Amino acid sequence: MRKLCLLAALISPLACAQVVSVETNSLMRLPNTTSTLQLERLEVADYGTLLIPSNVTEVTVGELRLGREARIAIVPGEQALELKVSRADLSEGSLITSRGAPGTYLKAARSGRNLNLLIKSLNAPVLTVDARGGAGAPGFVGLDGGNGEEPGCTWGQAGHGFDGSNGSDGQPGAAGALVRLQVPREFPAERIKVQVAGGAGGLAGPGGKPGAGGKAKGCLVYTTDGGKSGRAGVDGQPGPVGAAGAVTLQRL
Repeated sequence: MRKLCLLAALISPLACAQVVSVETNSLMRLPNTTSTLQLERLEVADYGTLLIPSNVTEVTVGELRLGREARIAIVPGEQALELKVSRADLSEGSLITSRGAPGTYLKAARSGRNLNLLIKSLNAPVLTVDARGGAGAPGFVGLDGGNGEEPGCTWGQAGHGFDGSNGSDGQPGAAGALVRLQVPREFPAERIKVQVAGGAGGLAGPGGKPGAGGKAKGCLVYTTDGGKSGRAGVDGQPGPVGAAGAVTLQRL
C-alpha cells in the first residue's frame, strides 16, 4: 500500500499523503507532468538525490528532511524555481544545488538556475546552496599537418611536411544564478553558504601536430635529403569566466 501511495504521489501532487521518500544511495526524479507540486513531507536519506525537472517552477513542502550528504538537484531551466519549505531539518553535508550544465562541442554552457528559497523553520549545521554557472566547452583541437612525400631515386626531392592548424579558443563559462533566500532571523549568517560564481572558461584547443618531412633516401647514384617538417599549430586561448550571480538574504 505504501508503494502505491508513493507512486500516486509522484503522479499527482494531491494524491494520498503527499509523501515522497528517496532511499539511501538512490536517485529519484519528481514528475514533470505539472509545473507546481505540493508535498506534506519530503525525505531524502543519506547520500540520496532528488531531481527537480526543468519544467517544475514551484515546489511547496510542509516538512523537509535531508540526510547526510543528501542532495536536492535542480535541473537548469529558463524560469526560476520557487522552493517553499515550512520546516527543514538538514544533516551534515546536505546540499541544494541549481548549478548550470557544462558546455559541450555541440551545446553552450548553461547558467545556474535562479532560485527563490523560503524556509520558515530551519534546523541545520549549515545551509549550503550551489548555484554556479556551467563550465564553458573546450576549444577544438587543431588538425595535424600531413607528412611530406618520400623522394624517389630517379626524381625530385623529399617533400616538406605540412603545418598543423591552430586550435580554437575555449567557449565562455555560463553565469551564476540569482538566489534569493528567506530564512529565520535567528539562523546565523555564518552558517549560510551560497555559491554563485560564473562557470570556468573552456580549455584552449591545442594546436595540431606538425607533419614530418619526407625521409632522406640513399640511392645508387646519389642521396636525396630529407624534407623539412612543418610547424605545429598554435594553441587557442582559454574561454572567459562566466559572470557571477547574486545572493539576496531576507530574514523572516
